[in-house]
Amino acid sequence: MLNKNVEKVLLNQIEKEAYSSNFYLAMAVWAETSGFQGIADWLYAQAEEERVHMLKFIKYVNERGGKAIVPAVDQPPAGYDNVLSVFEKVLEHEIYVSELINNIVGVCIQEKDFTTNNWIQWFVTEQIEEEASVRSVCDKLKLIGDHNLYMFDRDIMAMRNPGAGASAAN
Repeated sequence: MLNKNVEKVLLNQIEKEAYSSNFYLAMAVWAETSGFQGIADWLYAQAEEERVHMLKFIKYVNERGGKAIVPAVDQPPAGYDNVLSVFEKVLEHEIYVSELINNIVGVCIQEKDFTTNNWIQWFVTEQIEEEASVRSVCDKLKLIGDHNLYMFDRDIMAMRNPGAGASAAN
């Protein structure tokens, strides 16, 4: 049976994963309508990955005897100044999500819920990969500046963390 304090942080994470999906979806719309189809594709893939993460949390809560709640989600920002600002926001958000996942680990340890602690470790590893991937994108954008974005946009999907898409499908 799922500990009530653990269930509470997991339900909160379901909401955060739903927001993350919409956050990246809004960014994808901005990119697509700004002529950056490759960047939009990257962000659409990221939005889908976050939706899959939300479903993992929902299924885990239900399987452990809790009851998942499908959350209402706040509307994310719709406009961005440039491509670098988009990815800086992505990085900020992924760092925030890492903090949330670490908080879940802390609650699991405090409540001696070693089963959930073991399960959540997949997300700990995933966040390390996400942050590194987005840092790499930001570094490349800083190198090229606001010029030569055509080739960056064309090649960005090749920069997606190769393990992220495959592991999200599991």
